[in-house]
Amino acid sequence: MSEAPDPAALGKTIRACRICRDDPLGAPLPVPPNPILTLSSTARLCIAGQAPGNLADKAGRPFSDPSGVRLRDWMGVGPETFYDASRVCVVPMGFCFPGYDKAGYDLPPRRECRARWHDEVFAAMPQVELVLAIGLYAQDWHIPRVAGQRRSVTGTVADWRAILEGRGRHAPVLPLPHPSWRNNAWIKRNPWFSEELLPELKKRVATLVR
Repeated sequence: MSEAPDPAALGKTIRACRICRDDPLGAPLPVPPNPILTLSSTARLCIAGQAPGNLADKAGRPFSDPSGVRLRDWMGVGPETFYDASRVCVVPMGFCFPGYDKAGYDLPPRRECRARWHDEVFAAMPQVELVLAIGLYAQDWHIPRVAGQRRSVTGTVADWRAILEGRGRHAPVLPLPHPSWRNNAWIKRNPWFSEELLPELKKRVATLVR
């Protein structure tokens, strides 16, 4: 039986990846590749987002923007814990900032990352006990789907208790909406998110990062 890859070495290899520029599935990445992720051999909590935004791309650090501030508030942790790779790993569905569409919104995560790297990444981190799946792309990959089932973020997040009781692709999954300001109206329309899900999120995060 072959040994699981070393997360540190794998992370270094992925940060040198240029597949979305040199051998893309569709149009090449419209911006310079800059894979942003955090792998770990000890972190029990994994944040699985969509793809780095423009500010994260410039900073070279995931969630270094207002969405990251809100996500950390949801989790009940500060930057010192969030960016401690021994406690938290970050594996977005697309590792590079995908660029903008004609309306000025972020393009979807690149498919090359998921196809080439994700199974290997999670095989290298068998210690992960909980995945926070942020947004539809992450939820579609991490949460098993019944054949023919259609999924929405609202329906998936609303079903968070049943999803937590099940088994994700590699570890239990807690689905979350994106912490973007664009979801302010969604949060107001769904008070159960703040009243019921977030207390459970904070409790589980506190246990996993201590």
